[in-house]
Amino acid sequence: MSDSSPEPDHEGEPLRGFASDNNASVHPEIMAALAAANEGHQPAYGADVHTARLRELIKGHFGERAEVYPVFNGSGANVVGLQAMCDRWSAVICPESAHIHLDECGAPEKVAGLKVIPVPTPDGKLTPELLDRYAWGFGDQHHAQPKVVSITQSTELGTLYTPGEIAAIGALARERGMLLHVDGARLANAAAALDLPPRAFTTDAGVDVLSFGGTKNGLMLGEAIVVLDPDAVRGVQYLRKAALQLASKMRYVSAQFVALLEGDLWLRNARHANAMAARLATAVARVPGVEIVRPVQANAVFAILPREVTERLRKRFRFHTWDERTGEVRWMCSFDTTEADVDAFATAIAQEMAAQDAFPETAGNRAR
Repeated sequence: MSDSSPEPDHEGEPLRGFASDNNASVHPEIMAALAAANEGHQPAYGADVHTARLRELIKGHFGERAEVYPVFNGSGANVVGLQAMCDRWSAVICPESAHIHLDECGAPEKVAGLKVIPVPTPDGKLTPELLDRYAWGFGDQHHAQPKVVSITQSTELGTLYTPGEIAAIGALARERGMLLHVDGARLANAAAALDLPPRAFTTDAGVDVLSFGGTKNGLMLGEAIVVLDPDAVRGVQYLRKAALQLASKMRYVSAQFVALLEGDLWLRNARHANAMAARLATAVARVPGVEIVRPVQANAVFAILPREVTERLRKRFRFHTWDERTGEVRWMCSFDTTEADVDAFATAIAQEMAAQDAFPETAGNRAR
């Protein structure tokens, strides 16, 4: 399941919904920052004052050795970051649910030339024990050489790694001569949920490189590659250009991140999205017949509904079916999700479930 999966045709209606935090608007403070950056001339390709300020902010959040490379999107950040960590014969080990495995159209393999090795996990999280089963073949010329472990924080299934869990994975990776990468498309949501500064579960936990998400947290466009250990990469600036991720007018990407990170906007946005997910989970848990199937730890809620209920609800609200086999759906909250949005959606779920129960002849069609 991808954030870009097709949604029902609502004939252009501006429906609010819970399909993806990518569907949210641009935060007003980000729009203001873009307008402020749109004054006069600035040097191109990252030599501008906004990118210089972003470099200072990244060091403040992640440590003095941290280096930042703004890019256009999350897939670009992952592909360039991983490519800079690897050789052409390298492999990347990741959870089976990882975005780099399922939802980037094979870009890590096609563009970066890497072998992706997916590991089945029950909750979207790797463990040292799981990693140990797949990190093998070192020195065998017939085997893609494991070089990077990639995890997602928060995960595609809405779960969180603790700093200790990440540190344990990083320790085993280093023991095997490997590096640790984090897909941080929703890193801010993880920081808000853990109530920790980002470096506590990245730099301090042994992460070498991460993709830092902005688009899902209020930006118009833009993500960033953050190199925590410069010794772990080669040629990021050249790979970024070769992968078509170097913005000539980089000030407009960087200015957004400056607005996000200079104060607490990144945290305010993430805390609100997480709180709305918690509110939604609490409300729908009281509806008979609705099963919340995964821990609600960030800004995602996963539930199982009867398929008929899902079909009717999707005519009123946007959201995705995560697993067609089981009827599992995913509801994402964002910085601009309101309490009224949540309450209206929860009320609609209750109404549709009650209508379903009023017609017992349809009960046999429920997802199990």
